[in-house]
Amino acid sequence: MTGNIEGTGGTDGTGDAASNAAEDQELSQWTRRLTQALQILDLEVDQKLVARLTDESASAVNSAAGPVTALLVGYAAGLAARSGNTTPGEAVQSAAEVALRLCEDGADGGPDSEGWSSTGQ
Repeated sequence: MTGNIEGTGGTDGTGDAASNAAEDQELSQWTRRLTQALQILDLEVDQKLVARLTDESASAVNSAAGPVTALLVGYAAGLAARSGNTTPGEAVQSAAEVALRLCEDGADGGPDSEGWSSTGQ
């Protein structure tokens, strides 16, 4: 569990820093367990990128867009890495960059606003 119990954090911010460090450690352990269970042994998860991706997409669209975006970016990255032309990390970075660019327009705009004529679709 995480959180700040009254009287333990003080006003100097060390309680928040300790809480954040504990949350980061907990997330790292979870990520390692999950990647091992899913047998994705060649991926180093960039947790800050995933957090940024989910935060920005949730802000650009709505709260449900965060996890959906993370799923779709992961799926696209998996397909790209499977081709063997890129590493899993590079594939995640590339897919995340596409999603982050779309976040600039929110639910409106993006490639589908002008049709797919300039894409490979």
